[in-house]
Amino acid sequence: MAITPLDIANMALAVLDEAPIDSLDQDVKAARLLNLHFDLTREAELTKHAWVFAILSAPVAGADTGSSAGTLSFAYELPVDCLRPLPLTHNGEPDGVPISWRQEAGLIYSDQPGPRLIRYIANLTDPNDWDALFTEVLVAALAIKIAHPLTHKAGMIDIARSAYDRALDAAFSANAIQRGGRFYTASWSQQRGDFRF
Repeated sequence: MAITPLDIANMALAVLDEAPIDSLDQDVKAARLLNLHFDLTREAELTKHAWVFAILSAPVAGADTGSSAGTLSFAYELPVDCLRPLPLTHNGEPDGVPISWRQEAGLIYSDQPGPRLIRYIANLTDPNDWDALFTEVLVAALAIKIAHPLTHKAGMIDIARSAYDRALDAAFSANAIQRGGRFYTASWSQQRGDFRF
């Protein structure tokens, strides 16, 4: 079943026990708030973690900047849909040997000549390209953003934060988020809820 930004907006309203809207362009407070926060919140939640579904890779040709030897003298332009590059390795794989690099604006600088395979978190805008667990996280994140200005009830912020924590824990437990070149696997006690991640 196809999902739309409006569906996600209405799920966020449901977390706050608010009535659904007919359109994100509707001239009501809930729609205005959701329209204001939707794209930035989506980008922020994608960027925060290495969501498996959002990891793409692209070969990029480097250019020698002419800097002196021993520095990060090769520059690589990031893909236009890159929100955040993942650590660079010699073979471009997450478990490969790390190489030195830094990011400045839309460029990556490295001490290794190109071409390089760069893995990155992509700015995926179509909800149908997202993992369902990410959608749950985004729904709760939107609810947090709009809870106070929409409801003026402190308790609703707590409800939204609780939903966010549960959604993020589920994503970690289901290996929807990659950690340090490997998929994160919760221990038995973490899965049981003995302590927080």
